[in-house]
Amino acid sequence: MAGSGMSQHLRYATADAETQARVLAKIVRSEPVLMRILVGARSLALPDALLGAGAIYNTVWNVLTGRPSLGGIKDADLAYFDGSDLSYEAEDVVIRRAAAEFAGVPLPVEVRNQARVHLWYPQKFGTPYPQLTCSADMMHYYASKTHAVAVRLEDDDTLSVLAPFGLADLFGFRITPNPALDNRRTHTAKGERARSVWPEVTLVPWPD
Repeated sequence: MAGSGMSQHLRYATADAETQARVLAKIVRSEPVLMRILVGARSLALPDALLGAGAIYNTVWNVLTGRPSLGGIKDADLAYFDGSDLSYEAEDVVIRRAAAEFAGVPLPVEVRNQARVHLWYPQKFGTPYPQLTCSADMMHYYASKTHAVAVRLEDDDTLSVLAPFGLADLFGFRITPNPALDNRRTHTAKGERARSVWPEVTLVPWPD
């Protein structure tokens, strides 16, 4: 029985896509801090708002391994898309509004306008970045496909789950590379950090 206990965290690894999305939504709804951020994002009326990446997949891993739900999570990435004003000043106004909204949240909420990432990404990371057309586009360029998951609380309180590469890697505790950009270093560094917190995780090497 010890062996079956060890693999309990993988109980949804081979489930169908609909089941995996339903389980993920249920886990997100069970975490009050994530729901507070989602409700706050909706009240801020951020266009095309998505809460994604670590705050989502790390919470899933924590719940499935019986750890505290927010353990090992550094921040919450809240994306929005506003192509009407690509200035830093306009984004800064939104960041300040969000800072006031989330002042009491016990997790830093990082708010970024995905419409202007292509303007600063090359300077910061030394590689070109495509101009996106919506918030969900960002996930196609994450260093690891496993990280490409986001949720949005809709006006009718349904929870939309977006995962362009599916959720099998997430529920399989596999960090799989996404060679869309030259992100080998980020994939490896984030994967090694994840393994230090969640030793159940397998890091798939970047392709040569």
